[in-house]
Amino acid sequence: MKLKYFTSTVYAGLFLLFASACNTGSTGGDIYQFDENADTRWSSPENLNGNKAEGGKENKTAKGHPSDPIPAGGSKALLDIKGQGVINRIWATVNDRSPEMLRSLKIEIFWDGEKKPAVTAPFGDFFGAGLGKTSAFENEFFVNPEARSFTCLIPMPFKKAAKIVVTNESGKVLNDIYFDVDYTLKQIPSNSLYLHAYWHRDTLTTLGKDFELLPKVEGNGRFLGVNVGVNANPVYRKSWFGEGEVKMYMDNDGDYPTLNGTGTEDYIGTGWGQGKYTTRYTGCTIANDTLLQWAFYRYHVKDPVYFKNNLKVTIQQIGGYDTDSIAVFQKQGAPLIPVTTYNGKMYRFYDGSSKFEPSKPGSPKGWTNYYRRDDFASTAFFYLDKPTDNLPALQPVAYRVANLRVKQ
Repeated sequence: MKLKYFTSTVYAGLFLLFASACNTGSTGGDIYQFDENADTRWSSPENLNGNKAEGGKENKTAKGHPSDPIPAGGSKALLDIKGQGVINRIWATVNDRSPEMLRSLKIEIFWDGEKKPAVTAPFGDFFGAGLGKTSAFENEFFVNPEARSFTCLIPMPFKKAAKIVVTNESGKVLNDIYFDVDYTLKQIPSNSLYLHAYWHRDTLTTLGKDFELLPKVEGNGRFLGVNVGVNANPVYRKSWFGEGEVKMYMDNDGDYPTLNGTGTEDYIGTGWGQGKYTTRYTGCTIANDTLLQWAFYRYHVKDPVYFKNNLKVTIQQIGGYDTDSIAVFQKQGAPLIPVTTYNGKMYRFYDGSSKFEPSKPGSPKGWTNYYRRDDFASTAFFYLDKPTDNLPALQPVAYRVANLRVKQ
C-alpha cells in the first residue's frame, strides 16, 4: 500500500513538473503551441540586432566575429531596434571579470526611443554579481553557471523600440564582450509594463536612517525584487549586521508603510543568521565573515507586489549582538544607537520606555539590537507603466569602485 502511494505521488509530481515546464513561454501561450505572429531574433556580434538572413557573414561564416572590444570610455550597443516585442534573455561574458571592471562597466536599457534609460546599473550588479564579485548560482531571473558568464531571464516588453548599451567607464580597454540578446517581435498586450532597474550605494549609511533600496518612484507598476551587497563596518567586529526590517511604502503611505518585514535574513527566507545558499526566489551568494561581506537577493514572483501610484522600499540599518559587546563598542566610540534588548522580555530603548545602562547592576542583558553604519549597495527591479522614471542618475564610477575588499 505504501509503495503504491509512493509511486502515485511520484507520478503526480512528475506530471506537475512537466505541466509547469510546458507553460513557461515568456511571450505567452504553452511551450508546445505555435505562434504564427511571432518572429524570433538573436542579436550578437555575428549578427547585430538579429537581422533576417544576415548572420555569420564574416570570415566566410567560420566564427569570424564572436566578440567586440570596448575601449576605455567607449560604448557598445548590444541591441538597437525598432518595433514591438519582448526581450526574453540577455546573455553575456567579458574577459575581465574583476570587481573593478564589473563595477566600471555600465549597462543601460532604453525603451521606445526615450533619451533617459529605464535600466541603469553597474554591469555585474545588474546580473546579480553583488559587490562586483561573481559566483555560481541560478535563480528565477539570473543565471551564472560557473561564475564566468551573465544571464538575465526577466521578460522585457517594448512597444516601439529597444536599445541596450554597455559603457566602459574604467581606465582600460575591455578586450572582449561576447553577447546574445534573444527577443521576439510580436504584438504585446496593451497593459504590458516596462522593466526598470535602479542601483544605489551608500558607503557609510546615516545612523538611524533607513537605506533606500528603491527611492520613491511614481506610476503604476510591480516591484520585482532586489539584490543587495553589504560591506559590514569593522568597528562592530563580527557582530550581526542584519536585523533591519524591509519596509515598502506604497500608494501615498505616510510615516508608516503598508508592508513591513521582520528582519534582513527573514526577508530572504532564512533565519537566525545568513549563510551562503541559493534558491529560486531568495538566496545569499556571498557570506564572508572574514571580509565582512554579504550579497543576497529576494524576487517577488509568487508574492507579487503591485503599486498604483508610487512606491518606496527601504531597509533599516540595524544590527544585533550580545549586550556586553554592544557596551564595549559604545565605550570605544563606535557610532550606534541601542534599540532593544531581548532576553525573553523586550526592553525598548529607542522609544524611551527603557534606558540602556549595561553597567548598572540588574540591567537587562541579552540580545541587543542597535542602529549602526555600514556600506550598502542594491539593485532594485520593477515594472512600470511608462518607459522612463523619476529616479536619479547612476552614481559616478569612482564611487562605485571604492573599497571593494577584493583581497581574501
